[in-house]
Amino acid sequence: MTVQAGTAGAGLPLRLHHNAYVTADMEATRRFYEDLVGMPLVATYCETDHLFGADRVYCHCFFALSDGGALAFFQFASPEDQTLFGPAMPPSPFHHIALKVDAATQAAVHSRFRAAGVPEPSDDCYFLDHGYCQSLYVRDPNGLIVELTVDAPGIEDTDEERKRNAHADLARWLGGDHRSNNLYRPQ
Repeated sequence: MTVQAGTAGAGLPLRLHHNAYVTADMEATRRFYEDLVGMPLVATYCETDHLFGADRVYCHCFFALSDGGALAFFQFASPEDQTLFGPAMPPSPFHHIALKVDAATQAAVHSRFRAAGVPEPSDDCYFLDHGYCQSLYVRDPNGLIVELTVDAPGIEDTDEERKRNAHADLARWLGGDHRSNNLYRPQ
């Protein structure tokens, strides 16, 4: 799916700068994102800030996306701060981050996971055909699910229709009509 600017006015965000999460093991997180997913570590900030009533000492690492955005992770020096700011990810496939990739990148990531011995299909690695995209789901060392998605060929052809009908489709669904409008999903 190609997401385009809405009609709510000028000044829309330019792109995702970063999404931030907390990790208990920065090296395991680095190996996952850099070595398996292929997102290079591009910045590490070692910092101390007075936040929420105390001095917090932490490491903040950024893993690059090709558009300049990043996924970022914090690891705290203090076990108390780690517990306070790093609760476990909820065990739900509906809490995830999706990254658009091309088919070759998705295949390369999948191959690296197989080579690393990650069982498939499992909760840690599986494919799902959404119709409008094909997705590889992998779970990082923190419990975060990362979806690597390849858009269906020709999806751009329906982008204008989706945008035009988005509010009406939402109103229909909220009104209790839960019929599928995903014409791409395999029957």
